Amino acid sequence: MIGMVHWAAFVPAAVLVAAAPGANQLLALRNGFRYGPGAAIGASAGRFAAFALMVVAVAAGLGALLAASAVVFAVLKWCGVAYLGWLGLRTIRTAGRGPEDGGAAADGASAWRLARQEFVVAAANPKALILFTVFLPQFVAAPGDGAAGGAAAGGGVAGALLALGAAYIAVEFGCACCYAAAGGRLGALALGRRVRRWVDVAAGSVMLGLAGWLAAEPAPGR
Repeated sequence: MIGMVHWAAFVPAAVLVAAAPGANQLLALRNGFRYGPGAAIGASAGRFAAFALMVVAVAAGLGALLAASAVVFAVLKWCGVAYLGWLGLRTIRTAGRGPEDGGAAADGASAWRLARQEFVVAAANPKALILFTVFLPQFVAAPGDGAAGGAAAGGGVAGALLALGAAYIAVEFGCACCYAAAGGRLGALALGRRVRRWVDVAAGSVMLGLAGWLAAEPAPGR
């Protein structure tokens, strides 16, 4: 039996969390701007593959293990810092280039590269897994338990977490489509190289800022 899910509270909270401009949403915006919304939305499959793995891990209790292990958290954290830093610097270094002058074209190989990029950005951030660990259980109550987040471990709660995770991925997908469409709209305006460079520099700078923020984050419970 699946534990009760507080959908009325979950949906607006999920929309607020998913709509916040994080690294993956910035990638969707930039990819939509450079390659079109279709390519950006297709690339987001990499992100949702990572999220699906995280949701399964949380339902299996592995998220709590990560939150409790300072060593594992530190390893994942610095991998995430390194990748976000590298991606931010690379975005700034190649700022303003379009597909016609050295950037990747939206072909099959490039679509795979963009999806892989989304996957790594999502998977290399341990805070995303901890977000699922802390965020999802707040909206679950075990049968007979009236307090959200007070559910005991069990198959029913695990099923509820999987349902919430799938719902959150659907909400995030909708937000990713909005970011990709906004980027595509900007790209359709046929803006010049200078504006493309500004967009890339802004996206790269935010990624560097996110890398710095992640580097400064202490392990859970510290």
